[in-house]
Amino acid sequence: MNKLVSSWSKNKPLPESYKFPPETRPGNLIVPTCKTIPVIDLRNAEGRNRTDIVQQILKPSQEYGFFQVVNHGISENLMNESMDVFKELFEMPDEDKVHQWRDNLRHPCHPLQDCIKHWPQKPIRYREVVAAFSIEAKKLGLRILELFSEGLGLESGYFGDKLSESLHLFVNHYPPCPDPSLTLGITKHCDSILLAILHQGDVNGLQIFNSEEWIGVEPLHNAFVVNIGNQLQIISNDKLKSGEHRVVTNSRAARTTVAFFIAPSEDSVIESAISLVGEASVYRAFE
Repeated sequence: MNKLVSSWSKNKPLPESYKFPPETRPGNLIVPTCKTIPVIDLRNAEGRNRTDIVQQILKPSQEYGFFQVVNHGISENLMNESMDVFKELFEMPDEDKVHQWRDNLRHPCHPLQDCIKHWPQKPIRYREVVAAFSIEAKKLGLRILELFSEGLGLESGYFGDKLSESLHLFVNHYPPCPDPSLTLGITKHCDSILLAILHQGDVNGLQIFNSEEWIGVEPLHNAFVVNIGNQLQIISNDKLKSGEHRVVTNSRAARTTVAFFIAPSEDSVIESAISLVGEASVYRAFE
């Protein structure tokens, strides 16, 4: 198994095996930063302002499949501490690292008491800090899903229990790249899950595909990017959109991101909500 990219890539040219075919390369790295994806202040999601917030998250979810949230209830201290421990993880000596083909760490976070025993033991703070972060991220995801329930006209708690039972953590580390025009951090795709909660750190890299062009999603201080997944598009009967996106690299700075993926339990049936189907469902039910 090969070592992590961050272990061997410094001051070396881009290997041929990392160069994408010409038609899939990012090429021109200058793309517009999207100014139309709203930044939604969840502090205003209670009381008289709740209806306005619901409409604010519905519009970009129908057009882009993305929006950002601030004042989301997760403390800045916990976010900073979590990002520090993730960066420390990828900076550890080779013998202490979790070796994978990509600089990527993935593990389940629910049920926490069962999962945590299989998490990395180094850095020493990893289990304590990431456990606290995962609990708060799940709360935020459920809060946003409840806003979707209201906006779609579904009953309160529609996305509770089995439909949002699964929680996985994805940490990606992108070292500086010798030639970002020839390769990608992550290729163009849609997420298959229900909802993704992403903290970008402070380095650009996330791009979404909309109206036949790539646009960058600006990293904002203490904010999360919320991404609609395929399962939520299906349940909404296409009223919400799962957004296509990719990750580009850069030659100047390393980029570390953390995403929490919320999804139904494995035995859940995924189908369009009955009240949203009308005369016909766009999708067949599946498990």
